[in-house]
Order: sequence, then structure tokens, then C-alpha cells
Amino acid sequence: MIAAMRTFWAQGYEGTSIQNLVAAMGINKPSLYATFGCKEEVFREAVELYDRLEGRATTQSLAEAATAREAVEAMLLANARAYTETEGPRGCMIVLSSLLGAPENAGVRAFLAKNRLDGEAALRARLAEGVAQGDLAPSADLDRLAAFYTTVLEGLSIQARDGASAEKLRMIIDAAMLAWPTD
Repeated sequence: MIAAMRTFWAQGYEGTSIQNLVAAMGINKPSLYATFGCKEEVFREAVELYDRLEGRATTQSLAEAATAREAVEAMLLANARAYTETEGPRGCMIVLSSLLGAPENAGVRAFLAKNRLDGEAALRARLAEGVAQGDLAPSADLDRLAAFYTTVLEGLSIQARDGASAEKLRMIIDAAMLAWPTD
């Protein structure tokens, strides 16, 4: 399944053919169809695997940091490192796999959009925890902060795919952290 994940990650949903998948996975078409039913199901399982493996950077950052600000910065930095590693495709599979495409693939785009919104909700929950712990002001607009830092995270992915260096991503993160509320 890792081979399928990497193929979708590198080529996107629509850019990946069944032939690409069977070649990457070392199986034949009948086996792929018998196991998964269709390309979309292979993709959905690949996304679940990606979340488990690559999503750890976000999950750990949000869970382990002492303050909400540290959690956001750690999340951005951990993902920037992951996005620019030389092993595997650059950027985030969830962000880059299927932003646009044929009408018949609207379900795939909706699946990924929900995944991204779930990530934003997890960030908002961590920010709410920061308010409860007293390290973020009760007046902070949690929806705005979660949307903003999610957008920064997604933008880092696009920058990485376009070849941005880890240093450039760090510069973007530093600028984004200047927007952290001080009240």
C-alpha cells in the first residue's frame, strides 16, 4: 500500500492510472480490482495510510507542545521538514492530490476537502485547549486562527512541491508566527 500511496502522492489522483498502480504495487489488474474494487478505494486507503504515517507530525505537535503557540509553530516546522525531505514526494498528499479535476471525481475532491477540514477542526480544538489553559486569550478568534494557520500549512505544501528550500519555508513560518495574537 505504501507504493500506491507514494504513486498518488507524486502524481495526484487523476494523474495516476490503474497501470501505474499495478506496476508500483507489483500486482495485476484483476488482483487490484478484487482487493479494492476501484481506483478510488485504493486512493482512500492510501490517504488513510498517509494520515497514519505522515500525519504524525501534526498530531504529535498539537498534542505534545506546552502552549497553543508552541503547538502551532511546532506543527508548521515539523510539516515543513517533512515536505522538503528528499525521500518521497515533496509537499502534502492531502493538499496536492486533487484540488481540480474531472466532474466524475468530485467525490475524491470532497473526501480530501473533508480531510483538510478535519485537520482545521483539530487545530481549532488545540487552540481552544490553549484558551482553557490560559496561554491564549479568551478573546482570540479561534476560527480565524485555525483557518489562517491551516492555510499557511497548506501553502507550505505547495511551496515545497514547487521546490522551496527548508530555509524558505522557515522564513514563511517565522512571518506567520508574527500574526499570533498577543492579547
